[in-house]
Amino acid sequence: MHHEFKPTLTGFEHVKRYWDKGRNSVVAKILPGEVYVSKQDELISTVLGSCISACIYDIKMGIGGMNHFMLPANRSSNAMTIDSLSCRYGNWAMEFLINEIIKNGGYRENFRVKLFGGGKIISGMSDVGEGNIRFVSEYLKNEGLSVESHDVGGPWPRKVIFSPTTGKAAVKKLKSMHNDTIKQREYKYLHEIEEQDSHTDIELF
Repeated sequence: MHHEFKPTLTGFEHVKRYWDKGRNSVVAKILPGEVYVSKQDELISTVLGSCISACIYDIKMGIGGMNHFMLPANRSSNAMTIDSLSCRYGNWAMEFLINEIIKNGGYRENFRVKLFGGGKIISGMSDVGEGNIRFVSEYLKNEGLSVESHDVGGPWPRKVIFSPTTGKAAVKKLKSMHNDTIKQREYKYLHEIEEQDSHTDIELF
C-alpha cells in the first residue's frame, strides 16, 4: 500500500520520516541536534538518554514541534555552572524550535510545553541529565513559558512520540534495554561537540 508523504515545512526536508503501520501515521524521527516542526497530522519521535526533548505546540493553531539537545559535560569544578558552550547549544535548540513554530503560523501566547529526558544513563557523566533539566527549566522560566507536563530524570532511556497538531505525547521508559546504543551515541555526540568547539570559533549551527 502506497502512503503519501506530504512535503515538510521548509528547512525540515532532511529529517527522516517513515510510515508506522501500527500507529497508521507518518512518523518523523529526530536525532540529537535535530528539530522538527509540523502542522500536518503526523507524529514526531525520538529516543532520549541524558538528552532533553522539548515538545512545544500551539493549542489553537494546530502546529508544534520537538527538539533534541544535549549540553556538553561540564569540566569546571563547580557543577552548578553551565558553561558558555552549553548555553549556546541549549539556547539554539530552544530558540530555533520556538521561532520556527511562530514563523509557520504559531502564536507564543498559545504555546504549551512538555519536557522529556535528562536520564542518568552514563555513569561518570552523572551531572549531564540533571544539568539539562536545570538548564531547560530555567530557560522556560526566563521566557515566561510554563511546562504543562514532564517526564524527566531517572536511570533509564525513553522513547517519546509527540503529535505536533494535538499536543498529545506518549512516553515509553526503556528499562530493559541492555544494549549500549544510546550510551555510545551520546559519547560520540558529546565528543563531536567538544571537537567542534576546540577547533573553531564559529557557532555550532
